[in-house]
Amino acid sequence: MRKILYALSAVLLLSSCGEQNAVSIEDLIAQGNLEAIRTKKTELSEQQKKLDDQLQQLDSAIATFAGNEKLPLVTTFPVKEQQFDHFLELQGDVKTKQNVLIYPEMSGTLQRVYVKEGQRVSKGQLLASIDDGGMGSQLAQLKTQAELAKTTYERQKRLWEQKIGSEIQYLQAKATYEANENSVKQVQSQLGKSAIRAPFSGIIDDVIKDQGTVVSPGPSSEVFRIVNLSDMYIEVDVPESYLGDIKKGKEAQVYFPVLGDTVVTKIRQTGNFINPSNRAFTVEIPVPNKNGTIKPNLTAKVNINDYTNEKAVVVPQSIISENAEGQQYVYVADTSGEDNKAVVNKSIITTGRNQGSMVEVLSGIADGDQLVKEGARSVKDGQKVEIKKDEVL
Repeated sequence: MRKILYALSAVLLLSSCGEQNAVSIEDLIAQGNLEAIRTKKTELSEQQKKLDDQLQQLDSAIATFAGNEKLPLVTTFPVKEQQFDHFLELQGDVKTKQNVLIYPEMSGTLQRVYVKEGQRVSKGQLLASIDDGGMGSQLAQLKTQAELAKTTYERQKRLWEQKIGSEIQYLQAKATYEANENSVKQVQSQLGKSAIRAPFSGIIDDVIKDQGTVVSPGPSSEVFRIVNLSDMYIEVDVPESYLGDIKKGKEAQVYFPVLGDTVVTKIRQTGNFINPSNRAFTVEIPVPNKNGTIKPNLTAKVNINDYTNEKAVVVPQSIISENAEGQQYVYVADTSGEDNKAVVNKSIITTGRNQGSMVEVLSGIADGDQLVKEGARSVKDGQKVEIKKDEVL
C-alpha cells in the first residue's frame, strides 16, 4: 500500500513540475499561434491518456491489495465466419403485360355477351358476338358458288388434259374458281370479326358495353377489360453504379406493405439502356401470384441481393465504437487467464457493408476471437473484466 502512495506522489510531482516550466494556457491563446496551440493540445491529450492509464492501474492495484476487487461485468461472443448477404433497397409498382382493353373489329349491334365480370376465360374463348348484318347468309351463298366453280374447273381440267376443248375455257374455269375461293376467304375473315374472343387466358375485369349496344372500331369503344394475374412483375430503376452487381438470376425479396406478405424471387431481365434523366437502368422481377391477391399497380418494396461474402466476419453495429481520429474499434477479450476473468484489448477494425443491425468486418478481428457485447461501451483498453455469460451471436 505504501508503494502505491509513493507512485501516486511521484505522478503528481511530475505533473506539478511540468506545469511550472510550461507557458500558461491563457498566455498561449493570447499569443494567437495556431500551430503552438495545436501542439499544446496534442501534448495535453497524451499526458491525460498516460494519467488515465496510471490511475486505472492504481485503482486496480488498490482494489486487489484491499481484497475487494470489483470488476465490470460483460458478456462476450465468439467470432464465426458466416455468409453475409447485402441487399439494395428499392421501391416499385406491380405490373402485368397482360392487362388490355378489348375493342370490336367491326361495326354493329352487340348481339350477345357470353361472359360476366370476374369470370375466368381461356385464350380464344368467345366473349361476345356482333350482328353480322346478313354476312352469314352471304357467305353460305358464296360457298355454294365456289363449289360449283370448283366442279366446273375440275371437269375442264380433265378435258384439257385429254386435249378436248379449248385452252381458254380451261383458263376461264380456273380463274372463276380461284375468284370464288378468294371471295369466300374474304367474307369469312370479315365474319370472324363479328366474334370477340379472348386474346389470352385471364379474368374478365370489366364488361364495359352492355348487350344491345351499337359498337364500332375506334377509341372509346372498349367492350371488355381482361387481366392475367398469373404473370405479374415489378419494374424498378437501379442506379448505374450497381450495373456490375445487379444481374439476371440475382435473388430479390419483394415485400407488399398492404398485404403484409413477402415473396422471394429472382431477377428475370436487366435493361440495356441507361436513362440519362436519372442515370438508372430498369430491372424486371417476376412475382408469383398463386392466390391472386397481388394486383396491378400495387406498391412493393424490393430488396435485391447485390453483394455476397460466403466467409464474412459479421458483428452487431451496437458494439462498434469510434475514436477521435474517426477509427472504428471493438474490444477483444483475452480469456486465457482465470475462469470468468479476462482482459479486454481495443482492436481497430475496417468495416465493409452493413445490412440492418449487422456490419461486415474486413480486418482487425478474426474467426475465434471473443468480442465484448454487453458492456462494450463502458470498458477501457487493457481493463480486467468479469465475464457474466458467454453468448453465441
